[in-house]
Amino acid sequence: MKYVAKQPAVLLLEDGKVFHGKAAGKTGTTSGEICFNTGMTGYQEIFTDPSYYGQIVVMTNVHIGNYGVNASEVESESIKISGMVCKSFNEFPSRKNSEGSIKDYFERDCVVAIQGVDTRALVRYIRDKGAMNAIVSSEELDLEKLKKKLSAVPSMAGLELASKVSTSKAYFYGNPDSALKVAVLDYGVKKNILRSLDQRGCYLQVFPMKTSFAEMSKWKPDGFMISNGPGDPSVMKNEINTIREIIASGIPTFGICLGHQLIAEACGISTFKMHKGHRGINHPVKNLITGKCEITSQNHGFGVLPEDVSKVKNVEVTHLNLNDSTVEGIRLTDKKVFSVQYHPEACPGPYDSRYLFDDFVGMVNSNIDSVSAKASKKALKSQA
Repeated sequence: MKYVAKQPAVLLLEDGKVFHGKAAGKTGTTSGEICFNTGMTGYQEIFTDPSYYGQIVVMTNVHIGNYGVNASEVESESIKISGMVCKSFNEFPSRKNSEGSIKDYFERDCVVAIQGVDTRALVRYIRDKGAMNAIVSSEELDLEKLKKKLSAVPSMAGLELASKVSTSKAYFYGNPDSALKVAVLDYGVKKNILRSLDQRGCYLQVFPMKTSFAEMSKWKPDGFMISNGPGDPSVMKNEINTIREIIASGIPTFGICLGHQLIAEACGISTFKMHKGHRGINHPVKNLITGKCEITSQNHGFGVLPEDVSKVKNVEVTHLNLNDSTVEGIRLTDKKVFSVQYHPEACPGPYDSRYLFDDFVGMVNSNIDSVSAKASKKALKSQA
């Protein structure tokens, strides 16, 4: 285990604040919106979550890379974050079933990172000032040159990013002999969402985000999953119109994260850019229907406007964040449609929110039974 001196690196925030550290990952320059995640574990799941596309993530846990990487712990095929900031970048994993080091992992996927940063001070700064664009470089330390590059980086507000991570062609997932067929509209879907539905007897067809309702309907799905993903939901006008068609069809629909925001937009409820967002695995959420609380995993920088929900007669709030009372879940009272802002496929509680997949499958089965009953009744009438 030979020590190699690390070259210097710099982190420059949009407002001019500077943090110095050492190079980690690929030598280079990267930019994006800076945000932080408070999770103590699960860094590989974070790095590969498509919802983080376009963001530089600050990891608040001191040791990143200490248990290495494993192919079974990814949420997509590659690292999706734009860059990473940490205190300690551990290049020599100690876990027995590690398949490699985080250093090799970052270099393979060409991800620029910075280590040795006072992440406690940085997170406190972001919490106070709010999320903003930033640039990390281990190849250019001239702040004036970096400021010029950073000025050209677009704001996350008004930015459509889901098309960068959605599948380019439809594909199937799960057991073709499963009783239920669920169409997944992919805005950056996490692998564990697909696994969670597969485990509950759903055969999935995952569609590119631009797929029309008419095209998806040809497969005759029993339900729709509207996935998570990155970017500003308010600018996704075509996708919002597609979701309106899905809702109008009466087919059971479940939305997660960006999917939750798009369902809200489709119902006439506005979304907004949050001050710093929610990213971590310890967010307490109250289910207003059962009165129970859940420890949830979250990753979002946009939210649903609470005052708008109360103006829409057929939509009700089902879940609230106990930290700041933001809307964490909604459902339509006249349709089989519901959504949550957090990630029920994750394991922070560890399984506090998995019931949502059961609720969705139950809703799909109930709808099938209802449609069959109506068809039988109609057939009997025609024979009379």
